[in-house]
Amino acid sequence: MRADRLVSLVLLLRQHGRLSAAALARELEVSTRTVLRDIEALSAAGVPVYAERGRHGGFELLPGFRTELTGLNHDEALALLVAGSRRGAQTFGLGSALASAMLKVVDALPESYRATAAGAAQRVLIDPETDLLARRLVAEEVPDAMVTEVRRAVFSGHKLRIHYAAVGQAPRWRTVDPIGLVTVRDQGYLLATRSGEDRTYRLSRILAAEELAEPAQRPDRVDLGRAWQERGTRFRTGGDQVTVLVRVNPARRHEVVGTALAVRAEETDADGRLRLEVTFQDPRHAEWALWHLATDAEALAPQWLRDSLRDRAAAIATCYGGSPCE
Repeated sequence: MRADRLVSLVLLLRQHGRLSAAALARELEVSTRTVLRDIEALSAAGVPVYAERGRHGGFELLPGFRTELTGLNHDEALALLVAGSRRGAQTFGLGSALASAMLKVVDALPESYRATAAGAAQRVLIDPETDLLARRLVAEEVPDAMVTEVRRAVFSGHKLRIHYAAVGQAPRWRTVDPIGLVTVRDQGYLLATRSGEDRTYRLSRILAAEELAEPAQRPDRVDLGRAWQERGTRFRTGGDQVTVLVRVNPARRHEVVGTALAVRAEETDADGRLRLEVTFQDPRHAEWALWHLATDAEALAPQWLRDSLRDRAAAIATCYGGSPCE
């Protein structure tokens, strides 16, 4: 909306001082012609913005044109700025709104807090795009138009029609009663009910969404944390789960525990290795997790898992034992 853009333009000039039309256009993601029209609109509305010509020229506000937000202390301001660095808002299509809100928060802070809070926030990094091994942590791509429709239905309390592609199934339309939105490690989920039964939908698998006029059948209040925990428990105890007995190098224990659904028993053998009884989602999950640990983990049971890992190791040995594998 143009009104939001005009506010953002003023806030950019307040925080950065003089900026060229090209710089403002980049920040606002519009053309320089649009910026010039917005500057004219601000001037006509009485906002004291003026132009400086020349190589280092640009647009600037008269000194002292500012309002302040009282009631926030330094730590509260810092908490808002750090929260604004998280990527969860991107998952729910709120990235641009969050950036605009952070501009307003910084601009409205009392002068004594503004510089120190913004500077402190620069020294805190939340959820970088890569880990220490340069492995990229890729957030799921969720179309803004779709997630906006989902978000609108969640907040308005209306039924939602979604075109959903479940794993291993052809996409089909479903009508659900939305409960809430959850983001976990940059993966977004819609918690809902369908025909009275709890359902959890991954946002990246929703191909299209349509908010309906009919009110959703849902309680007035919800504890999302508890609802998510309950659904997670049901997920971990269903499906084609397998329980595995494995001996593990203690230095790699965290990797087994981190990928397993549950640890049912644990003891230490005489040689210092750990003997764990763990549950995996399915046979493929168990094989992948233990193969990843190579000789630091040995599956003791079930026998089919030992056979599968042995056959995979033999195939690798054959491949590297002579000419290049075909």
